[in-house]
Amino acid sequence: MTISSSLIAGVAGLNVNASRLATIADNIANSSTYGYKRAVANFHSLVLNGSSGAYSAGGVRVTTHRDIGAQGPLITTGNATDIAIAGRGMMPVTSVAALNGNAGSLPMMLATTGSFHPDADGILRTESGLVLMGWPASSDGTIPSYPRDTVDGLVPVSIDLNQFAGDPTTAINLGVNLPATQTQSGESGDVLDLSIEYFGNLGTSESLDISFTPTVPGSGQSNEWTMIISDSASGGASVGEYTVTFDDTRGAGGTIASIATVSGGAYSAASGEIALTVAGGPITLNIGKPGEAGGMTQLSGSFAPVAISKDGSPVGNLTSVEIDPNGFLNAIYDIGFTRTIYQIPLVDVANPNGLISLDNQAYQLSAESGSFFLWEAGDGPAGEMIGYAREESATDVAGELTQLIQTQRAYSSNAKIIQTVELSFADEIDLPVEISFCVFVSPILIDLSVCSATRLLELVRILDIVIPLDERHLLTPNYRKPRIHAAIFVFLTIADTCSDTGSAPPLLDASSASTPTLKGTLTPSL
Repeated sequence: MTISSSLIAGVAGLNVNASRLATIADNIANSSTYGYKRAVANFHSLVLNGSSGAYSAGGVRVTTHRDIGAQGPLITTGNATDIAIAGRGMMPVTSVAALNGNAGSLPMMLATTGSFHPDADGILRTESGLVLMGWPASSDGTIPSYPRDTVDGLVPVSIDLNQFAGDPTTAINLGVNLPATQTQSGESGDVLDLSIEYFGNLGTSESLDISFTPTVPGSGQSNEWTMIISDSASGGASVGEYTVTFDDTRGAGGTIASIATVSGGAYSAASGEIALTVAGGPITLNIGKPGEAGGMTQLSGSFAPVAISKDGSPVGNLTSVEIDPNGFLNAIYDIGFTRTIYQIPLVDVANPNGLISLDNQAYQLSAESGSFFLWEAGDGPAGEMIGYAREESATDVAGELTQLIQTQRAYSSNAKIIQTVELSFADEIDLPVEISFCVFVSPILIDLSVCSATRLLELVRILDIVIPLDERHLLTPNYRKPRIHAAIFVFLTIADTCSDTGSAPPLLDASSASTPTLKGTLTPSL
């Protein structure tokens, strides 16, 4: 059993090294493939328990897998929707074929990187047919609450570069200084006017016209103003009137002391905001909290709108999209505002190496990978999502070439084992009877050790071709069988060659005749 087990172990060694060679070839071939995860071949020994006096080779087996958890280096690109992940997690994708042929829920696949571009229908997809999936945002740019353990909320990401969109104003911060001297007795009480542009729900440009009228007392100083807010979209009608009183104490002088609502939306002292209802939609006007700096102030000096800011913008045309580290896909319009249109979650599984590998660097869930969970990028174990970036192949070419040398040597060594076992099985039965008679019986030929039995067969075949059958009787008249003639001639010729190095005296005389003759008689003894 020992010899046979060695042969089986050698064959097993050839098979497993062939598998390892295949993984190395695949890795090197994909050394420039974005997102490629290298294949790994692991060897496992097989042990056969035998008696203590003998050992039987058990051989070896191989298991292969992809090291999906390993990450390749990230490189920058010029495309905003080239996406890579810096850390754990994968992007949800589906196939174009499934998108075109399935009206129901789409199968989810996973990818670690991709170069996505909108197709004719605006669907973000790669050249290989992977479609990016995400959670759609509401009209106001917020992301609704979606389940994290199912794909029901995921839809293909679609971008219409020809769309128009408006960004209505929802909040205005008003920072203005009112001259304190205007509330002293004897002042003129002139009204101070301020106009603030805002954008309505239809993208139209409107304005809030605010007038500040000081209260002029008969004596002293009142530190009081009447603020009236009018809306141009409502034909100039008043949407709010308020009495603003400022503090004149040390340390808090010039800040708001109190605000009394005469009409319109209520003022909140906790937030410093007034809720206005205008024709273009609801707007919150932040004028500051009582006792705090910022917002509206009354200090000596001139009337000055020092800090006015607002959100919103007029109607604009979508020009591009970009993704941020948290996976929010933002649409950028030509008038400067941005709006979130999708959020791309990251899929995480317990065992990434248990995923099923598909074409085009895509992967599929399996029982070995475990259940999945949809994370926001940058949250929990999930890494950040990087735009303008691709993940390169995880193949280390230098390491693969080193393993290639090791595998080649291991393969050759296993082949040598098979050759050694094969030679140990060889005997004289494998040779023709006539040749074996000369090789194994003749003591002269054995002593000369001119060649192996295998090489003898090759030389005999050559001699049979070179010397015609009708001329072989000239070689050795003592023997009539042609194959014996050929065998003796081959051995004696090689023996003559060996005599040049002192191995043995020449046995052939070829000095005067065209056909060599024997120097004496060679008689095999039985």
